[in-house]
Amino acid sequence: MFGRNGNRGKRMKHYIIAKFKPEYDWKGAIGDIKALFDKSLELEGVSEVLIKESNSDRSNRAHLMIEMHLTKEGLNNFDASLVHSTWKQQYGEMIEAKTIFDCE
Repeated sequence: MFGRNGNRGKRMKHYIIAKFKPEYDWKGAIGDIKALFDKSLELEGVSEVLIKESNSDRSNRAHLMIEMHLTKEGLNNFDASLVHSTWKQQYGEMIEAKTIFDCE
């Protein structure tokens, strides 16, 4: 699990938890968001992407959770990728609140 540079090959999880602004139809965008993040599987170090929708309609809850299984190198590759920049450019304006969380 360890690459040549210490923790580079160690697996981790990267979470993006997003709450969309009320005026945006985020449910209508789920297919496009899934298709976008599926492209991250082509990046070195990214092994799995799971996208989960909230089952709550409470106003104080997030709407979407993106869970990525990757290496630290994979996270660097994702951060520098067209997928990441497209996510930010295309959906950033739609997001009211976002939490990023990384763990093993």
